[in-house]
Amino acid sequence: MSPRALTLLGLAILALAWAGPLPRMVPGSFVAHMSLHMAVVGIGVPILAAGLAPRLARHPFMRSQMALPVAISLLDFVVVWGWHTPALHHASRTDPWALGFEQLSFAVVSLAVWVLALAGTAETRRTAALAGALSLFFTSMHMTLLGALISLAPRSIYGDHLHHGSAMSPVVEQQLGGVIMLAIGGVIYLLGGLVLMARVLRRETVT
Repeated sequence: MSPRALTLLGLAILALAWAGPLPRMVPGSFVAHMSLHMAVVGIGVPILAAGLAPRLARHPFMRSQMALPVAISLLDFVVVWGWHTPALHHASRTDPWALGFEQLSFAVVSLAVWVLALAGTAETRRTAALAGALSLFFTSMHMTLLGALISLAPRSIYGDHLHHGSAMSPVVEQQLGGVIMLAIGGVIYLLGGLVLMARVLRRETVT
């Protein structure tokens, strides 16, 4: 698929996620909230980044093949874990402006992680792929850990949400939301890191 087609597909998925039914379901459903999060950072953004990366590969920012990916990965960690603290999570499910800012921050930092991981010129492809693999592995690890903490918690981390409207109990819904993060977020980033690492190893074999 061409970069243009990937860019349009990624934008379409993001538009569907944000304009579809999920945002309206967020106040009453932790599962809807987590599904929206994963649709953005686990599906829409990686596809969009795959389309944008070839066009941005020669941008001056891409010259920092190690320091910038590490910094962005750490920023992504702070953003993702920060929005899953009880206070900010509650804000994102009760205030539309907070939800909008949450979704924007998720999309921006995730897009930066993926673009930096996938962009690389012929001269920097190996180094870029190695740095990208490490950043995606790190992101996969912290998403997997967060998903495991959420799904294995013996009680509701976020309490009985004021707008809870699901037929499931808060604990069961929280467990299902954690599984969604594990199955989509952790796996997609892990697969991306493995693909990039395979690219590095192939180039080493060739040389």
